[in-house]
Amino acid sequence: MKKLLLAALAVTSFVSSNAQIIGKTEITQWQYGKKGAVSITFDDGSINQFKQAIPVLNNLKLPATFFIITGQIPGSQYHGKFIGRPVKDIINETATIPTTKNNLFERASAAGYLGLIGPLDYHYNAGALVDAGKVDEACKLIDELYLKVRKGEFRPGIQHNTEYMDAHGTTWNDIRKYAAQGHEFASHMITHPRLAIMDEPNMMYELEKSKADILKQLGPKYTFSGEGPFGTENERVMQYAYKVYPALRNRMPEPWLKEISRSDRNNPGNTDKEYIQFQRGATTKTPMPMMKAWVDTTANKNNTWLVLTFHGVDGIGWEALSHQQLDDYFKYIKAKDGLWVATFGNVTRYIRERQNAKVQSIQKGKAITINLNHTLDKSMYNVPLTLKTYVPQKWKSVKVTQGNKTRVFKPIVISGDKGSYVLYQAYPNTTAIILSGS
Repeated sequence: MKKLLLAALAVTSFVSSNAQIIGKTEITQWQYGKKGAVSITFDDGSINQFKQAIPVLNNLKLPATFFIITGQIPGSQYHGKFIGRPVKDIINETATIPTTKNNLFERASAAGYLGLIGPLDYHYNAGALVDAGKVDEACKLIDELYLKVRKGEFRPGIQHNTEYMDAHGTTWNDIRKYAAQGHEFASHMITHPRLAIMDEPNMMYELEKSKADILKQLGPKYTFSGEGPFGTENERVMQYAYKVYPALRNRMPEPWLKEISRSDRNNPGNTDKEYIQFQRGATTKTPMPMMKAWVDTTANKNNTWLVLTFHGVDGIGWEALSHQQLDDYFKYIKAKDGLWVATFGNVTRYIRERQNAKVQSIQKGKAITINLNHTLDKSMYNVPLTLKTYVPQKWKSVKVTQGNKTRVFKPIVISGDKGSYVLYQAYPNTTAIILSGS
């Protein structure tokens, strides 16, 4: 009798528990209920990224993000220039006033616009020192530069950096075609400068006017993401850049995100954060087994977003990999069924929407009604979220309707006869989602 009573209580408990979860709806951690995310990104926009890498990506139906240098593209309105006092006044002033943290940024910003071959190298080298926190050394280097300028040690001419020159060869029409194929294009500034050593007017010119050309040529969708050259994490730069671009690959200081930058040799470990952004840069010195291990690590966790950074392809661009290496690697990523491969911008949108969304679910009769809303700017954050809704076990198929679109799904049965659920896409801040079963 006691055994029968215990069995009856167990059945009652399960039925009660199962009834309570019917209609319960969650937003999955990643799109399509995947275990992790991967974003393939390229810097600089060198020509073989488009001629060689995009065909590989398209063949595998993989999207990528290209951070492009806009000033060199024919038809761009904005090109490199110095905003400020006449450079002759700055040169003359350096003869009597040493470079300090108070005038460093102006002098370094002007360095590439003196009409001479060579000073631009000092801009880059001094910028690297500032990025490394060595401001005093940067000041000494800029003093050395202007001493040489005053002595006439540089020949006249216009100098561009290597990344700017390697990016020549594509057009806005080409980029529009690639964007239509599903790729994201984003800002890598006008001239690929060292932002950390620029004064405010010149830094903002690079940030804002690159965005303005992208807006004019591609539309607002492509002004979401940006990347300050050299992966700068300079705090002063970030405070300016955050005002211009909603998503920066350099840094994303979200309270729920653990960041592992390209320079950080650590792998994702345990964390109390909801997400981990795991950035890695593949160079000619990176063994393929290591690159594949990054993918394996992401696939074996459930909270990791692998952000890959590539540069040159087939001999053009910094640390160029061959398109054969890319083909091998991207096929390896594609074969990992548990990974969601999406652009940098779309992964950012998804996780921010999820963190700011609310789901309300009501079961009434033979239908479940779900309202999905988030508090972000609706014009900017508009990717669908993946919902997981528990449904009655007797439902053999589920019709999901939102607005004028309807799809039919077969429920996924949880092992151990513990219930059923459906996974489906839904757009926030629109009409309610109706689930009905048969």
